[in-house]
Amino acid sequence: MTTYIIKRLLISIPVLFGILLVTFVLARLIPGDPCKAILGEKATVEVCEKFEKRFGLDKPIHTQFFLYSKRVVVADFGNSIRFSRPVSQILVERFPVTIELALGGLVVAIFAGVFLGIISALKHNTSVDVGTMVLANVGISMPVFWLGLMLAYLFGLLLKDTIFWLPPSGRLTAGLSSIPFFEVWGWEVLKGTTKSKFLEFFANHYIFNALITGNWEIFKDALRHMILPVIALSTIPMAIIARITRSSLLEVLGRDYIRTAKAKGVKSKNVVSKHALRNAMLPVVTILGLQMGGLLSGAVLTETVFGLSGVGRMLVEAIYARDYPIIQAFTVMIAVAYMFINLLVDISYGFLDPRVRLE
Repeated sequence: MTTYIIKRLLISIPVLFGILLVTFVLARLIPGDPCKAILGEKATVEVCEKFEKRFGLDKPIHTQFFLYSKRVVVADFGNSIRFSRPVSQILVERFPVTIELALGGLVVAIFAGVFLGIISALKHNTSVDVGTMVLANVGISMPVFWLGLMLAYLFGLLLKDTIFWLPPSGRLTAGLSSIPFFEVWGWEVLKGTTKSKFLEFFANHYIFNALITGNWEIFKDALRHMILPVIALSTIPMAIIARITRSSLLEVLGRDYIRTAKAKGVKSKNVVSKHALRNAMLPVVTILGLQMGGLLSGAVLTETVFGLSGVGRMLVEAIYARDYPIIQAFTVMIAVAYMFINLLVDISYGFLDPRVRLE
């Protein structure tokens, strides 16, 4: 298994280089000029020449790519054209929001989807099965942006004066602020250092930061703000996982070794939990890697609807502003996250199926 993991990591290197190259080229193929997009259409030729020289856009594209690749190796994504700030600092601020949203959506999708799929398979051809599959089909059919708006309207407006009210936007209620854990614990951290960025990255996960510092007010408030976005984002992958779990479990339950176990008098719950479910999870695990990519892409719309300042929303704004460094950095980070998730999925095969470990 260790050899397999090392091979996968080595294969990831040329894949990442290819992603970096494609993203770099496609970003510059977007119609429009960064100078005009940021400074306005009335920017003079002289102003635009100074602008391009300042950000290195006057150099040949192959030279720009070579210089950019050298910086990326040491995790330096350059400065944002729009904000004149290090892109790494913007990543530290924005990426935690998207991670919270995507992980929350993934957890809900897995537990709810697998549960509904199991119930549907065990109650095959009953009203429960039909109702579950109808619910799954409806979930797949609802666009994220429409469902998000409906949830915000229902829980944020119609149920405003009830106990079911939930915040329709933002990460925290106005007036509340999340104090980083390293400040709460009195750690001395020099601003701008690699260590400070690393700590700030984890501190910007408000739910995690509140949990480890024991700030239950912030914890409950941040959690309440994430409920609606997570539900909106998890609906489609939850429905897909439910359908895959149902079909996979039904196939496994019809195999000879399941019938043999039942004939030997093994309890039904043990047959399902110890024999059928583990084998049925292989296709489900496969689809999880693909759905994680969908969660990251779906976060763009979800963050926009619910007013969350995450990677997706910033990426859309960067595309409009032709902010090449942000487009490239955010795309690469999403690709790395996607590859990491797929690596975990491949590793999990070895635990679910011993034949994979033998290979």
